[in-house]
Amino acid sequence: MDSHLLKERALAEGSPIIDSRSATFVWRGAQRVFVSGDFQDWSEPLPLERVGPGLWARTLELPHDAYVEYAFTDAKGKRVKDPLNPLLVENGLGGRNHFFYMPGSAPTPLGHRARGVPRGRVTRHKVETSEFAIGTSRQVVLYQPPVSAPCPLVVVLDGLDYLKLASLTTVVDNLIHAGRIRPVALAMVANGASARTVEYFCSEATRYFLLRKVLPLAHEKLRLVDEQRQPGVHGVLGASLGGLMALYMGLRSPEVFGHVLSQSGAFAIPGEGDTNVFPLARVPPSAPLQVWMDCGVFEQLREGNQRMLPVLTEAGHRAEYWEYNGGHSYAAWRDDVWRGLEWLFPPQNLKNSRRAGGK
Repeated sequence: MDSHLLKERALAEGSPIIDSRSATFVWRGAQRVFVSGDFQDWSEPLPLERVGPGLWARTLELPHDAYVEYAFTDAKGKRVKDPLNPLLVENGLGGRNHFFYMPGSAPTPLGHRARGVPRGRVTRHKVETSEFAIGTSRQVVLYQPPVSAPCPLVVVLDGLDYLKLASLTTVVDNLIHAGRIRPVALAMVANGASARTVEYFCSEATRYFLLRKVLPLAHEKLRLVDEQRQPGVHGVLGASLGGLMALYMGLRSPEVFGHVLSQSGAFAIPGEGDTNVFPLARVPPSAPLQVWMDCGVFEQLREGNQRMLPVLTEAGHRAEYWEYNGGHSYAAWRDDVWRGLEWLFPPQNLKNSRRAGGK
């Protein structure tokens, strides 16, 4: 593409310029910029090349249905805005990334409230952490679905981020209304901020906090199925280190949390090796888990997720793994979380038909 046409298209269409399976980033200025993003898991920034006077560009081949977040930086590594792309999204780290969807992809409609869909009740609470977590109290947001019958609970790690950045209650409202999942309640637990790594790295203290503080609160405020009568009925959801902790919770407390939804689970840390969840997952279970895992094809965590699947299934758990064309972001997790919820919590009539030998 010649520089004149490139400039015209960039001004008319914005940046990047998308053609089926390619995305061309365009920058106008005296000095070059660099681009990095989840398409290379935020590794070394790539330089844009001069294609004309004051015009720079770089073309990437990407999957037709990819979702991509990216940022421009100058020669000193400082972020600069892409003036040709107004689309910005919070990145969960206190900043914002530019983003775009390739032609075969789009944000899930489940993330937007459809007309006529009943809303669940959302309430905010603080629970004492005692000696199990950093600080004296921790915020927990509870979601009661718009039904009267008792339902399973899903404990959500990094819960405030899932609420704000992944529109989780809206996704669940829409799935329940459409009859795609059985009603579930949510306990969305705030993370420990700077202590998040300590709390989510296969922490027994965090496990006790969820069992002894969060679960009793949920039973007090929500209409839940009794795990004493239906062992393993509840679930736990998390992403990244939260995904690691979600699987750890299930493996250590299967009598309560028999359903695990791990998104981009940090089972193996790049440059550090496997976490101790691997030997735990190899132990034949007394109570098999239902485990859904997903991960983006751009992520370094992908390899650890791929290796975890046969470990779980060979031990005797029921596990499934799905890959999407995206990276490590809440928008990607929002667009994909419905798959895991549908697999783990199908409508009860469908669940009963499967037990009877149906499809």
